Amino acid sequence: MAKTEKRPSRAEQKARRPQEILEAAFEEFTAKGYAATRVEDVAARLGVTKGTIYLYFPTKEVLFEEMFRHMSTPFKDVLASVGTFQGSYANRLRALLLLAYEKIPNDRKTRELLRLTLSDGTRFPDIVDRHFDEFIAPLVAAVRALVEEGVSAGEFRRGAAANYPDVVASSILHVAVWRLMFADRRPLDGPAFIEAHFDLALNGLLQRS
Repeated sequence: MAKTEKRPSRAEQKARRPQEILEAAFEEFTAKGYAATRVEDVAARLGVTKGTIYLYFPTKEVLFEEMFRHMSTPFKDVLASVGTFQGSYANRLRALLLLAYEKIPNDRKTRELLRLTLSDGTRFPDIVDRHFDEFIAPLVAAVRALVEEGVSAGEFRRGAAANYPDVVASSILHVAVWRLMFADRRPLDGPAFIEAHFDLALNGLLQRS
């Protein structure tokens, strides 16, 4: 006889409600943008009343800000694995950039948060700063540290690319913005693009014979 699945208690349902609201809000805000999204749209997606939303989030602005905070996975946490990379500095840099491609342009959640940052950033400057602090700054810092170690080890040369690591990471944001703009209308050959990025970056960094 199959076991009857235990239904969550009212207390458990209440504890989960804010998270459910924020996830529904994410879908509405990413589909319509801040201005066109109504609190009742979020409520309808979740199957609750508008009053239930306001019970946890008193305004649409608060809901938007809390949704952004909830859905953001700090990239600096993902980058904690950088210290485990092995091999040459060129191979470590390749592994780091692959990780960044997976986390930023290839991850729907992160990509859609970037869309909201671009579209509604003037209304919410704190969100722009948060996006920079959690995604861009940690990536650039990790690239800078790895390149500087490679220079110290004599594998990378000290030049313009080593002095400005933002350039080494910039193609990752290029792909993210491209996909936001064109979706499937002008698809990129992802693997070929990444290989071209590696070729360009490493040829700018490696010591010349």
